[in-house]
Amino acid sequence: MNNNFCQSCGMPMTEDSQFATNSDGTKSTDYCAYCFKDGHFTADMTMDEMIDFCAQHVDEWDMKITKEEAIAQMREYFPTLKRWRAAQ
Repeated sequence: MNNNFCQSCGMPMTEDSQFATNSDGTKSTDYCAYCFKDGHFTADMTMDEMIDFCAQHVDEWDMKITKEEAIAQMREYFPTLKRWRAAQ
């Protein structure tokens, strides 16, 4: 699979196991396995709720930025993702 980014949470997807499944069982190249499964989103949440959820994991990402900086970056980036563009 190509190096894609989840169009819901922005996670880079580099391994086959990270890609979600569509309702017909095929791999989704748009979403990660954490956000999307069997053709449906795994959680019904708003973009702001997704940002808050992702912000809980900033320390694990070793990004050398603060949680507040990560949130600010996500607030700019998430509206460009497929899942959230539709909500705009």
